[in-house]
Amino acid sequence: MDRSKHHPMLVLYGVFAACCTITACANADDYLFVNGELITMTNERTLEADLRVQDGRIAEIGVSLPQDDATVIDLAGGYLMPGLTEMHAHVPAPGAGQEYRDEVLYLYIANGVTTIRGMLGNPAHLTLRDALNEGEVAGPRLITSGPSFNGNSVSSPAQAQRMVRAQHAAGYDFLKIHPGLTLAEYDAMAATARELDMVFAGHVPMEVGLLHALESGQATVDHLDGYIQALVSDLSADEGGLFLPRLLPRVDEQRIATVVAATYAANAWVVPTQTLLENYAAAASNLQALLERPQNDYLPRSLLARYQRALSPDNRSADADAAAAYNTLRARLIGELHAHGVGILLGSDAPQIFNVPGFSLHRELASMVTAGLSPFEALETGTTNPARYFDMQAQFGRLEPGLSADFIWLSGNPLVDIANTKKIQGVMVRGRWLDRGTLDNGLAEIRSRNQE
Repeated sequence: MDRSKHHPMLVLYGVFAACCTITACANADDYLFVNGELITMTNERTLEADLRVQDGRIAEIGVSLPQDDATVIDLAGGYLMPGLTEMHAHVPAPGAGQEYRDEVLYLYIANGVTTIRGMLGNPAHLTLRDALNEGEVAGPRLITSGPSFNGNSVSSPAQAQRMVRAQHAAGYDFLKIHPGLTLAEYDAMAATARELDMVFAGHVPMEVGLLHALESGQATVDHLDGYIQALVSDLSADEGGLFLPRLLPRVDEQRIATVVAATYAANAWVVPTQTLLENYAAAASNLQALLERPQNDYLPRSLLARYQRALSPDNRSADADAAAAYNTLRARLIGELHAHGVGILLGSDAPQIFNVPGFSLHRELASMVTAGLSPFEALETGTTNPARYFDMQAQFGRLEPGLSADFIWLSGNPLVDIANTKKIQGVMVRGRWLDRGTLDNGLAEIRSRNQE
């Protein structure tokens, strides 16, 4: 196969140049969406109205807007909603190759993910961030960390301080925390980050602990890292990690109120990545079902083999019942955090452990509903909440004149059934329109390459 003729990014840009296939193209910068309902995310009701896009932004919302010279797209009774934000995304590093990187970016936008928070940055991602945000490369808006602070990259408090200053000077958007930092190293990092007004987010190192991380100003706690440990009084130094069903017999559920209150008081946000842990639990009961998910076709076979090894019986530490009970406790924590005013942000940690970019975020939405959020509240975690978290409400997160034209055309109403977010008929990424046929063509090319 001549890949230069079939690369999804080239297919995508070719369609942009030729305009869309739904109707004759009059003006590639001017679109009018008609005959549908808008999920604006300003309230829980849908709005029967037309929506006009000009120069990459939502220009007007109203009833029976004039067509003028616009490209008219008939929504056929469907729904427009804001694009989704993946708050725990991974962008492949340069060593993985540009082709794989571009495939990951395409998988995000093909699933309506128009903004991502990159959680393991690389110097090359700074250039990529600017190219994506300027529309020079096709993909979601990128907000990126630098290389992570962890037990291998940091060897002393002084080095942690130097690393913060270097990443601040380089222009990274925030700092990513991984396990392995000592308390002294973490405190040095946090103090320097506060001095430079730089956000730090991610994991909770075992020696630091959840409550100290919250008191130190960690902006997000991802994976609910540290929460289960905070419910146990007699932890040992080797009981870190995310999937810890063995701790269940020692959990004191009366402590839940304390950790919820501490999170709220710290004004911290939580990125649960519940689907990631659900995959661990699913493997304990039926690994074959994970292997047979259709979306696996969009990932390299070598990566799928790594996932299978990671969740093989030899590497699992819990039976199916304990794994399920562990995720039930996690779901309860998510529900309690949300019910008491803690901000929840949608993230699935893709591509990690059977979480295929884009596809996994729709599974995460369903997990949020299972945890007790309404469909509207679940949608907030991936639309208006990220915009609030980034203080970018004037740029994305709602359907409102002046905001970036990032949205999804759905054939079903997700406010009635959250599964309808998967019924994507088209995606607009900062004013660039991809209809269902275009999306399918790009996905087919990715599938074909990964089956060679």
